[in-house]
Amino acid sequence: MVRSSFRILALAAASVAMAFSASAQSLIRDAEIEETLREWTDPILDVAGLKHEDVGLYIINDPSLNAFVAGGQNIHIHTGLIIAADTPGQIKGVLAHETCHIACGHGVSRRMAADVAARPALVSIGLGILAMAAGEGGAGAALIGSSQQFAALNFFVHTRAEESMADAAAVTYLTETGQSPDGIVEFFENFRAQEVLSQARRYPYFRSHPLASDRIRTVRQLAEESPTHNVPPTDRELYQYNMMRAKLIGFLDTAGKVRREYPATDTSEPARYARAIAAMQASDIQVALTEIDSLLVDEPENPYFWELKGQILFESGQSAESVAPLEKSLEYKPGQPLILISYARSLAARGEPGDVETAESALRDALIAEPENAFAWAQLAIVLEKQGRRAEAQLATAESAYAVGDLMRANMFAHRAVEQLEHNTVNYRRADDILLITDPNNPDNRDFYDRVSRGPRLSLDGTAH
Repeated sequence: MVRSSFRILALAAASVAMAFSASAQSLIRDAEIEETLREWTDPILDVAGLKHEDVGLYIINDPSLNAFVAGGQNIHIHTGLIIAADTPGQIKGVLAHETCHIACGHGVSRRMAADVAARPALVSIGLGILAMAAGEGGAGAALIGSSQQFAALNFFVHTRAEESMADAAAVTYLTETGQSPDGIVEFFENFRAQEVLSQARRYPYFRSHPLASDRIRTVRQLAEESPTHNVPPTDRELYQYNMMRAKLIGFLDTAGKVRREYPATDTSEPARYARAIAAMQASDIQVALTEIDSLLVDEPENPYFWELKGQILFESGQSAESVAPLEKSLEYKPGQPLILISYARSLAARGEPGDVETAESALRDALIAEPENAFAWAQLAIVLEKQGRRAEAQLATAESAYAVGDLMRANMFAHRAVEQLEHNTVNYRRADDILLITDPNNPDNRDFYDRVSRGPRLSLDGTAH
């Protein structure tokens, strides 16, 4: 089930592990967690000479430890890494390290290194084929099987210097922002056992960021020499980290894990937050409401507590009752696009006079901030359909499909929209643009349509079928 505010969306993310391939991942959208990570990352981007708006920050729903830069200036961080980190400083250390990979231009050099690394693998495969042709099947298979290892070893030769550079830059960035760089050392120390594990058993992060004793020793020395070495995290940072971690555990882990991590005897805010979310997930609505109401007594102006209350009510079928909490959330966090989308969905479901029009306005505001938000476009299609604006609804559906890369569905609905929209209008021109961009006869789209013809495709709700 896709939740209204904490949203899990399917996507294809390029892997930076040594397989050099793309793998199916899922992207998490959550206003509170994104705000926390942005607040921690943006000062690092400043000292690295990068613009906030140029660097994307994505949260991947994956329990393994990993963080990487892919698709240009985009930092991806796994939920597993956030949960496993002991302090906010450890997460900041990883974010600072990945920031250097962008600022230092490592994306280009790594692509070149990957090309160079592949050459011994191709030679090994070629020798293996020749050996098999000569009747040495076992030797040939061994040579082919070792090809990936040869590529990995050669790749690490090219990237080891970059990893050391990123470590040093992370220390510099954090020092210049007045923060302790100890977190990156702590993170490496916590997982230094990865150094002795086989490549297959290592966490993904340590496959692409191989640890070595001299590397840890060097970054520890740099951190200890930093004038901000002993600066502790602020109370706000500790609160943000604990709430972010509790939220992730509440949504993503089992009820048993939540009970072990946050027993009923723990009355802290993070514990009540996790239990409220876990109860909602288990459809125990009364417990969920009791926990979230207790948090609102303590922090009546917390927009994310109001957002969660609205979500609990909506998920339990009380769409009319969910509107007021979401209005309160927007009162304290005006214009937040993800909350606007949830608010619009609740309004559309309530259906009182004026609700559909207000929902449309909220969705259009959200789409100004996030023009590629597929879920917002899908909700706008529903709202427009409720107003009898069929052609515009079909255009919104085309936009939603295009945003998730479903070119076939985008083309189909853009075609329907073009047939019904008034010519020479903004909407008509946009539908015609989508029609042209997603044309099956366009050579740029050939790979997509070939894949669709061979296997399952992604639908708008994030499921493959």
